[in-house]
Amino acid sequence: MPPARLLELLQEQWGAVDYQSQLYPFDQTDYYREEMGDNLLRQLITFAELRSPEELASAKVKCIELEMKLAHSLTPTPSPSKGSGKNRTVNLDIGYLDHSKIVLASVKGLSQKIYLSQGIYADLVARYKHGRYQPVEWTFPDFKEGRYDADLAIIRLRYLEQLKATRHE
Repeated sequence: MPPARLLELLQEQWGAVDYQSQLYPFDQTDYYREEMGDNLLRQLITFAELRSPEELASAKVKCIELEMKLAHSLTPTPSPSKGSGKNRTVNLDIGYLDHSKIVLASVKGLSQKIYLSQGIYADLVARYKHGRYQPVEWTFPDFKEGRYDADLAIIRLRYLEQLKATRHE
């Protein structure tokens, strides 16, 4: 999937992008290797329109639908571990950031996650403290190492500016 086409599809769903990080290697885990291959990349993208956290579950469902739309079959027969034989070309980890935390949506109901609806859970991955988002113990290794700290600082500042502007309207 060319990044430009993916970005277009995301904007059709959530509106104009207001921040796009560089592409980072997703190299701290091999969790997605079997399904998606090697040399994966991660990019942080935010949208201009502020959304309510109440939309998190339905937004994750839309992400899953988009992932399936973009999926292609890498094997001619269904994989026993994956069920359908369809392999994703993208993994969309939607979530939200506010002044005090980062929450991602998940379909995995692990003990630290809180059920929302539609089979979707909220996963607190970081809390803002001492001038940065501090990852919690179960957070992804690449977040723990601080690789996205500069991006998250920019995104947080933009969020606070947007929040202030909406309060003055």
